[in-house]
Amino acid sequence: MFGSMAVIGKRNTLSIVRAAAPGLYLDGGELGEILLPGRYIPVDLKPKDKLDVFVYRDSEDRLVATTETPLATVGEFAFLKVVSVNRNVGAFLDWGLAKDLLLPFREQDSPLRVGDSVIVHIGLDERTNRIVASARINRHLSRDTPAYRNGQPVNLFIINRTPLGYNAIIENAHRGLLYHDNLAAPLLPGQKVKGFVRSVRPKGKIDLSLDASGYQRVASLTDQIVQALERNGGRLDFDDDSSPEAIRQEFGVSKKAFKQALGKLYKLRRIRFRTPGIELLDTSR
Repeated sequence: MFGSMAVIGKRNTLSIVRAAAPGLYLDGGELGEILLPGRYIPVDLKPKDKLDVFVYRDSEDRLVATTETPLATVGEFAFLKVVSVNRNVGAFLDWGLAKDLLLPFREQDSPLRVGDSVIVHIGLDERTNRIVASARINRHLSRDTPAYRNGQPVNLFIINRTPLGYNAIIENAHRGLLYHDNLAAPLLPGQKVKGFVRSVRPKGKIDLSLDASGYQRVASLTDQIVQALERNGGRLDFDDDSSPEAIRQEFGVSKKAFKQALGKLYKLRRIRFRTPGIELLDTSR
């Protein structure tokens, strides 16, 4: 639709206005025509096709489009490698496009060298409309009280390891913590994982989990197991020897969590172990 504006630093679906020697000119709405250089034109392009492109400024400050995909877009966080340092302006990061991304000195937490990797937020400089990186990530996280509910599935981006666990960015917006005692394996900075909100504490602190039921898992999981036993005539073929895959498929939790829940039910005299499987005990007597 003519007049809708292309967004700098994001992927856009744009119509072709005309072809010229340097490439195709696309309709950027209020931003005017945007050049897609010839080397990025898809080979199977048909005349009426719209193109999925990323819009940014080239080294001469002109708006250009590319069909390449950056490692992250404006508003997102990324773990990027320093490919060069310019003493006058800052570090340049490889973000998957022909033109490297500038991380100005004023946006660095500590001096960087070529080969270092750094967690950055990608933003649009309001003054120049240039895309820039910032390693001062706290100022780009939301200060609003989070509206997550306990058990909500979320996308996580791992920032760093701490004595308690791993700091992670939730949905490109808030900071949360994954505790060591709730993890089966170490995580790495820049890793993207699916997780769950365990609880939102006072002052907006957020506890996270990679397991669906988090801290509450033993309580809620025991209920799930009892319900499954009741549906199945009081017997289940699951026990301490069941495979982790079978347990995850049936109950959506790790084997460790499952064994903890069985232990709790056994102590409460709700179940007994049969070989194989478990049996619900009649507690009405």
